[in-house]
Amino acid sequence: MSDSSSEPVFVDTNVLVYAVAYGDARSAAAQSLLRDLVLREALRTSTQVLQEFFAVATRKIKLPLTTDRALEFLDAWAVCPVVLLDCPAIREAAKLSADRQLSFWDSLILVAARRSGAKRIYTEDLQHGQTILGVQVINPFR
Repeated sequence: MSDSSSEPVFVDTNVLVYAVAYGDARSAAAQSLLRDLVLREALRTSTQVLQEFFAVATRKIKLPLTTDRALEFLDAWAVCPVVLLDCPAIREAAKLSADRQLSFWDSLILVAARRSGAKRIYTEDLQHGQTILGVQVINPFR
C-alpha cells in the first residue's frame, strides 16, 4: 500500500474518514497509510478534503467525533502541505468534469492532487489504476 519514497502522495477524504471511523474494516489500513505518509512528509491534501473530512467525521460516521477531536486531526494533517483551491482550480475542475464525465468534486480533487505535485492519489472514489492529469488513482482498500 505504501512505498519507501518521500514523493508527494495526495489523499482523498474517504481515507481520512476511515482512519477515524473506528470499527470500520478499513480503519487500520487507513491509519497505517496516513502514519507512513506523515512520517515520510509525503502526505498532501487540500482545503476541500479537510472541509469534507470535518463535515463527515462530526456528523455522518457511526461514532461522530466532537468538534475539538476533529480539529485535532485536521491540525495533525495540516502539518503537511495543503493545496488551497482558488478560482482557476475551480475552472480547471469544471472543464475536466465536462471533458472526462467525472463529478465536479472528484475533478476538483484531481486538480488539487496535480497541483500538490503528487503522481498518485489514494481514494476509493475513482477507478483504481487509471491516470488522470498525470495522477494515478490507487484504491488502498482493494
